[in-house]
Amino acid sequence: MNRREFISNTCIACASGAGLSYLLSSCSSTHYVTGTLEQKGISIAVSEFTYLQKGKPVNRDFIIVHHDNLEFPIYLSRIKENEYSALWMKCSHQGSELNAGGDYLYCSSHGSEFDRKGNAIHGPAEKNLRSFPTSILNNKVLIELTKG
Repeated sequence: MNRREFISNTCIACASGAGLSYLLSSCSSTHYVTGTLEQKGISIAVSEFTYLQKGKPVNRDFIIVHHDNLEFPIYLSRIKENEYSALWMKCSHQGSELNAGGDYLYCSSHGSEFDRKGNAIHGPAEKNLRSFPTSILNNKVLIELTKG
């Protein structure tokens, strides 16, 4: 087998195997939203937490909120029907941007992990994540961007 055949066969095997399905499922599970700048913060429609799967509504556990005015994104998780947690996706250890992994956030730079309420659960980070108060008004989640 020459080099070209090897690369072709390897790519086909990877694409058809579990690797591709894992990549596709992990990509589809993270939902990114651009928030709307409001007087007191950033708002996101509550409907962003719901999508249709095989014709049935399914709730997302979290979404990632971006805005051009934010240095880092915000991890917005749904705790209960009307309770949300908004966390700054900046590691409290050395300030790297965090990654979302379902019910937790992790820092690929140094391995710190945080739960969905921002508590440091695995170091080297010792401090919890910065959180923002949230409220619901007119079918929108408002993330109150307070200084701190």
